[in-house]
Amino acid sequence: TDYLRHQGYPWNHKRIRRVYRALSLHLQRKPKKRLPVRTVHPLVVPNQANQTWSLDFMSDTLSDGRTFRTLNVLDDFNREALWIEVDTSLPAERVVKVLEQLIFWRGKPAHLRMDNGPELISQRLETWARQQQIELRHIQPGKPAQNAYVERFNRTYREDILDAYLFDN
Repeated sequence: TDYLRHQGYPWNHKRIRRVYRALSLHLQRKPKKRLPVRTVHPLVVPNQANQTWSLDFMSDTLSDGRTFRTLNVLDDFNREALWIEVDTSLPAERVVKVLEQLIFWRGKPAHLRMDNGPELISQRLETWARQQQIELRHIQPGKPAQNAYVERFNRTYREDILDAYLFDN
């Protein structure tokens, strides 16, 4: 209203609101999700295997246009890809199931380093990690260099696998 008044239009706030709603401009803005303050954990090479695992998601499309996602789990000590889970949907429950299978196979890590994706900040994952006595280390939003080991793996995986082949299913 103030903007239009400064432009020289004599309309009152009721008329502006009516036109605004008639044009379907009354959609509410989605508020930003407040994340807790993330402490910076330096990116160091662990002393042994199974000390810190890094998790990250990647997306790509099938040949028919449907999207799929991959969950990549990496051991930071030797940069070994422990698991790549592929599906069209990977909710938090599925992430927990993959981590339980990995723990059964490899043993329990002390830390999990990950970004702030919706699956990775879920209550389900946090309660599971608390029960398993595993520390979740979330990187700061917009700072992928804090999870550099898995980001480097993602680049190689994208170039050598996802971009090199067309997948039908």
